[in-house]
Amino acid sequence: MTLHHVSYGDGVPVLALHGWTPDHRLMTGCLEPIFAELPGYRRLYPDLPGMGQSPAGDIDSSDGIQAAVRAFIDEQIGTEPFIVIGESYGGYLARGLVAERPEQILGLGLVCPVGKLVHSERTVPEHVVLRTEPGVVESLTEGEDFTDLAVVQTAAALAAYRSDVAPGLAVADTDALDRIQRNWALSIEPESGPVYTGPTLIVCGRQDAVTGYADQFALLPHYPRATFAALDVAGHNLQLEQPELFGALIREWLQRLPSAATSG
Repeated sequence: MTLHHVSYGDGVPVLALHGWTPDHRLMTGCLEPIFAELPGYRRLYPDLPGMGQSPAGDIDSSDGIQAAVRAFIDEQIGTEPFIVIGESYGGYLARGLVAERPEQILGLGLVCPVGKLVHSERTVPEHVVLRTEPGVVESLTEGEDFTDLAVVQTAAALAAYRSDVAPGLAVADTDALDRIQRNWALSIEPESGPVYTGPTLIVCGRQDAVTGYADQFALLPHYPRATFAALDVAGHNLQLEQPELFGALIREWLQRLPSAATSG
C-alpha cells in the first residue's frame, strides 16, 4: 500500500504521524511554521490508512497500519537515519517504530501521546474551558464539534481547528476505523525492548480529557533522554492552544539532535 503524503524541504527526514481520524494536515498545520524557519529537514506527512486520502484496503488492525507505515519508510527513507514525531495515536505508532528501529531513529517526539491504549483505563481530567473570546462559540456552524475538546476557545484556535483538524475528520473512513479499532493494540508493546537513548520530547496537555498527562509520566524510565512537559491551558489539541510554547519545545528538542542539526 502506498500512503498518500505531502513533503517539504530537503535534508534529514522527519516523519510526522497524525492521530486517530484526522489526516496529515493535523501535523503540517503545527509543524510547518516551525520547520519553514529551519533549513536541513525533509518533512514527510503521510495520511494513515483509512484517513485522509489513504485507503484502508483490507487492514483490520494497528499491526496493519504499522506495516503500511513501515513500507512507507522503506520507500521514502530507506536506511537513512530519520526523526519521528507522532501525535496521539500517531505517537503510539512512533513508539512502536522506535522499538523496531532504535538505531535508525535519531529522535522521538510525542505530542499528546496515548499513554494507555484502552480509553476506560486512562487517567484523564474532566473537560474544562480556561480561555474564551466573545462570539467564538456563537460563530460555530451546525455540526462543528470544536467545543468538544477545546480548552482554549478563541478565534485563532478555531481557525486552526478548521484548517488542521476538521478537514481530516470529514473524510475519514469511519467503517474501516471501527474495524481496525477492534484490534487496536500492536502485537509488540512499544516499550517491551531495551530503553531508547535518543533525544525525546513528550509534551502533554494538563487539561487533556482524551489522553491526559499522568499515564505518560510512566514512560520516562524507558526514555532516559526525554523532556516531559505538561502544559497548562492546553487540551488534546495543545498545538493549537499553546502554539508558541509548543514551537519552543520542538525547537529545543531538535537542537538536542546533533546528527540532524549539523547535516543542514
